[in-house]
Amino acid sequence: MAVGLGSVWSLLLTALVIHLAAPLFGKSESTAVGDAVSQQSIQCEKYDHMCDPSRQHCPTVENCTGLSELPQQCYASWMNNSDGIKFVFKGCWVGDSCVGQKECVLKSNRASVKFCCCEGMFCNRHVNYSVSHVTTTTPSTPTVIRKQGGAQLIRTVMYSIVPLFGFAFIIVVVFWMWRRHQRSYNSHEPLPTVDPAIPTTPSETALYPLQLIELRARGRFGSVWKAQLWENYVAVKIFPLQDKHSWSVEQEIYNLAHMKHDNILNFIAVEKRGDNLNVELWLITEFHELGSLADYLKGNTVTWTEMCKMAESMALGLAYLHDEIPAGKGREAKPAVAHRDFKSKNVLIKSDLSACIADFGLALKFEPGKSPGETHGLVGTRRYMAPEILEGAICFNRDAFLRIDMYACGLVLWEIMTRCSALKAEEYQLPFEEEIGLHPTLEQMQDLVVVRKVRPAIKDHWLLHPGLSLLVSTVEECWDQDAEARLSAGCVQARIAQLARSVNISTSTSNLIQPSQIVVVPSGELPPKDAPSL
Repeated sequence: MAVGLGSVWSLLLTALVIHLAAPLFGKSESTAVGDAVSQQSIQCEKYDHMCDPSRQHCPTVENCTGLSELPQQCYASWMNNSDGIKFVFKGCWVGDSCVGQKECVLKSNRASVKFCCCEGMFCNRHVNYSVSHVTTTTPSTPTVIRKQGGAQLIRTVMYSIVPLFGFAFIIVVVFWMWRRHQRSYNSHEPLPTVDPAIPTTPSETALYPLQLIELRARGRFGSVWKAQLWENYVAVKIFPLQDKHSWSVEQEIYNLAHMKHDNILNFIAVEKRGDNLNVELWLITEFHELGSLADYLKGNTVTWTEMCKMAESMALGLAYLHDEIPAGKGREAKPAVAHRDFKSKNVLIKSDLSACIADFGLALKFEPGKSPGETHGLVGTRRYMAPEILEGAICFNRDAFLRIDMYACGLVLWEIMTRCSALKAEEYQLPFEEEIGLHPTLEQMQDLVVVRKVRPAIKDHWLLHPGLSLLVSTVEECWDQDAEARLSAGCVQARIAQLARSVNISTSTSNLIQPSQIVVVPSGELPPKDAPSL
C-alpha cells in the first residue's frame, strides 16, 4: 500500500512540475512522435522455403501487429546459386536497423545468405540485390526550444520552482529504479525456455532477433544453422513439427539441474516460429566454428597432446552426463543421463581443441525412484550400436544404458587414434567403414559385431608407441563384448589424464618411454619409485 501511495505522489508531483515548467521550457513533442511511430502497424510479404504448398497451406502475408514495442519492419533473406536467386525467408523484422529505409536493399555481400530489411507496407515484396551505399536517415523530431526570460524570471525559477523540481525528480528516479528492479527480478530467468509438458503458442515464447547466416549440417532431426544474435554467433537447430518429441527431450535434458559444464554444449533458449502447420521448433545453443569431431578429423591430424586433450575432455563430459548428483542444502538433484546416440558427429570441438557433447534428442534420464518409462534399446546410429542392442534386447536398466554409451565411446576414441600424428596418421574412416562400407544394414552389423565379434582394426605401429599402446587397451575395454566388463566414463577420463602426464613424447625415439618402463598400478596402491604409473 505504501508503494502504491508513493507512486501516486510521485506522479502528482511530476505532473505539477511539468505544468509549472511548461511556460519556461516549452513542450517537447518527441515523445508523441515516438508513440505514433510505435503504434503503426504494417504487413509484410511472408515466405518460408521449408513450406511445401502442395502439402500444406503456406501464408503469403504476415501481420506484424503486436510483435514488439520496437519499430516494425519487413525483411527478406535469399541465396545466390547457379539457378539464380533463391529466397529463404520473408516476413516481419523487429528492430531499429532499417528505420526510414523504404526499400529492401542488400546490406552486405559477404554472407552466403543475403539479407535486407525495410520499413513500410509490403516493402519486402521487391528486393534490390545490389549492396546499398545510401545512408538512411531517421525521421526528424521537433527541436525543443527554450524560451528566454529576463533576470527576474530566472531568480523566480531559482528560488521557487527549482527546489520543487529537484525533489520531484528524486522521487521519480527512485520510483523508476524500483520498477526496473522489479521487472528485472520477474523477467531475468537464467535462460528463456519452454516447458515441454505445456503446449504453447509462438507468442508465448520470446523471439530473439536471429539472422540465419549459413547452413552447417542437416541430419535426421532437422538442420543446424550458423546464426547471428546481436553481436555474437550462435547455432540454431531447426526441428520440423513432426520431430517435436526430440525437440522437447533435448530442451528437457539441457534444463536439468547442474547441466552447466565445460564439456556439455552450452544451451541458450528454445523458440517456436510460425503458426499452425508451418511451426518450426528452434533450439539455440553456443556456436563452435570447428564443428563436430568427425568433421575436424576429416581435415586435420592431431598431435599426441591434442589427442589426449580431445579424448580426456570428451570422457569428462560423458562422465558428468552419466553421474548422478544428489540433492543437498539449497541444491537440486541431477539425475544420471544416458546419451543413447553417442558418436563423433555429436561431439563438438571448441577453439582450444577441447570437446563438448551435444545432441540429446534420444537421451534418457534416470531419476531415483522413478521409472524411465518404455526404454526401447534399438535407437541410435547403427555402426555405433552395442552388441546387446543389435541382438534385439529392448529393455535395459540404468547401468546397462550407460555401458551402451561406453561401447560407442570406445569407437570414437579409435577414430581419434587413427588421426594421431605421433607415429603415422591414417586416412580418416568411420568405425567399420573398412569392413562394411558407409551404409551398413542392421543385418550386416549384427553379423559383424554380434556373430563374428569384429571390432575396428588396431594398427600394428600403434603398439610401438608407449602412449598409443596403452590407450589401445583402454579402447578394447570400452568395446568389450561383455557389457559388464566395460570401463566407466570416469575411469576412461582418469586413465587418459594419467597417460597425458606420464608419457613424455619427444621427436627423438630414444627419449620415448618404453612399454616395459610403464607400470599399471591398481587403484589405491602407490607406484614404484622412478616409474611412471598408469
